Amino acid sequence: MGKSTPSVSDEVAKVELYIQKSGLKHTLHSAGTTIEGTWDEVMNLIGQLHQHLHDEGILRVQSDIRVGTRIDKDQSAKDKIDVVLAKMEKGF
Repeated sequence: MGKSTPSVSDEVAKVELYIQKSGLKHTLHSAGTTIEGTWDEVMNLIGQLHQHLHDEGILRVQSDIRVGTRIDKDQSAKDKIDVVLAKMEKGF
């Protein structure tokens, strides 16, 4: 996308450093980053990330966003993974 190489690891590293500074809980994985927080915190951060990359000279930024909300209980991304791992241990 407008680069001499298909790699975007430099940009991902810049984004990850910015996310770290935000103080929001986050997890980097091979297909993206999970960011945890309130709706406003996460959406505001995504907007800041786009602007940060634009300020770095990136002319076009695209985010693929998958959003989940839950109001019946507090549950982190790690909690959801732990439930599945526990069921796997039991041979579920």
